[in-house]
Amino acid sequence: MPGKFLFVFLLFSVVLSEKAFSQKEFQVKEAKQAVAVDKGHFYVINNSTIHKYTKADGKLVQSWDGSERGIKHLNSGVVIKGKLYCANSNYPEIPMASAVEIFDAKTLQHIGNHSFGINNHGSLTWLDQKDGFWYIGFAHYGGKEASEGRDVRWTSFVKYTLDWKEVESWIFPKNIVELFTPKSNSGGALGGDGLLYLTGHDRPEIYVMKIPSWGYTLEYVKTIPVGIHGQGIAIDRIVKDRVVVYGINRAESTVVVEDIK
Repeated sequence: MPGKFLFVFLLFSVVLSEKAFSQKEFQVKEAKQAVAVDKGHFYVINNSTIHKYTKADGKLVQSWDGSERGIKHLNSGVVIKGKLYCANSNYPEIPMASAVEIFDAKTLQHIGNHSFGINNHGSLTWLDQKDGFWYIGFAHYGGKEASEGRDVRWTSFVKYTLDWKEVESWIFPKNIVELFTPKSNSGGALGGDGLLYLTGHDRPEIYVMKIPSWGYTLEYVKTIPVGIHGQGIAIDRIVKDRVVVYGINRAESTVVVEDIK
């Protein structure tokens, strides 16, 4: 679609905290909530819509619009074995309600759903799968978006079986909760290195954490400055020797690719 979507490629290296980053940027007007990624494509998620683009040149391939189906806040997505799983919530409504919407990644046809309804953990913002389990982020917010007297401190990270039975859960360390506030944990993905890569709502940072060997609080590892400004992210698992993260800068309407070596 020449002229409608501009593909911009920018490659640079910056040395920060002994880490090098490379960056690609795709100019996409729908880049407002999140990105998912698979072998050949990335999927731009924006509240009620999903747009599928080629990774090579940013060409629009397919679109899906769920607004007539009552879909109004898709938060993020992850592609697993040919299926695109999207976090769906009723944000900013109270009480919080959430579901997982499942699509055929090839056609963007909606093929399934798992509803959490009103979940005690909060509002579903992101999900990922590793070693036969689901790992899911549930948000709580501050200020007027707080639910039932709760605030950002109630944000949690929860482990489920593949048939959605809860196994265990963790809270976030205080320093990260402070950075999330007044919003919450907006995105995340599990790296092949066993670490968690997490984002808040708008800070240009990725917070690296790991599941603790004891206790109930995720262990903070480090903060990585990036061109991604919060929201939903995805790790490109086709790349095996490093962590490549797809995310967005909603102010610039860009999909940003960070190569964390």
